[in-house]
Amino acid sequence: MIVFPNCKINLGLHILHRRADGFHDLETIFYPVQIKDALEVLAHGELHFNSSGITVPGNAADNLCLKAWHLLKKDFPDLPAVNIHLHKHIPIGAGLGGGSADAAFMLQLLNDKFRLELSATQLINYAAQLGSDCAFFIPNQPCFATGRGEVLQPLDLDLSGYSMLLVHPGIHVNTGWAFGQITPQQPELSLQESILQPVTSWKDLITNDFEAPVFSAHPILREIKEQLYEAGALYATMSGSGSAMVGIFGKNKIAGILWDASYRVFEII
Repeated sequence: MIVFPNCKINLGLHILHRRADGFHDLETIFYPVQIKDALEVLAHGELHFNSSGITVPGNAADNLCLKAWHLLKKDFPDLPAVNIHLHKHIPIGAGLGGGSADAAFMLQLLNDKFRLELSATQLINYAAQLGSDCAFFIPNQPCFATGRGEVLQPLDLDLSGYSMLLVHPGIHVNTGWAFGQITPQQPELSLQESILQPVTSWKDLITNDFEAPVFSAHPILREIKEQLYEAGALYATMSGSGSAMVGIFGKNKIAGILWDASYRVFEII
């Protein structure tokens, strides 16, 4: 069985509080974007994981797809061993949630393939144990997210009438470092209210708290944001803790920009 985990972007992100458990309460808008990995799982005599495409850093044993299998195995002892192949296409360390998507899709794939009969609510609870934004990829629809990012409220938001340009300059931003640069505070206006305003007003309303420290460490990201606006973007932002930059344009209004050849650039039209 093969599935195609998609990524997400954040439209605004506010860090509200530091919690006693060391995590942070936040608010953000998650929006699914159709840039995808490929994940294949076959029943196998031994548990095995391999990957292709973009090199996945770290120990393969720590991959979230494997962790998803082990998490379900605890509650379903008869869950068979599987051969997992992940083809990585979504940029890593870019604030796009690619690893979280792989984990969530793995849970759903195992649920479907082996008829575990888990409900969406149960899958969300499992996903939340794997990572703060993993839960989003179970409903995989626009959501207003709070808590660590796992408390989800569906949102009536449709950007299909716009075109989107996503630019990843190859910079890897460490999420833990990024959180350490933030002083939590309450925003003047909640994203839940701001997102209801016309896209043309988002430039002055919707902000990402991570941009200031990340732009200070990586000035090229500020330059990319400026380039997006100069090219006619109605709204431009960094996704999550970075470093992917997103521009939202009028439908089929993306202007030609001569990007550095080392950048990965995706057009969603």
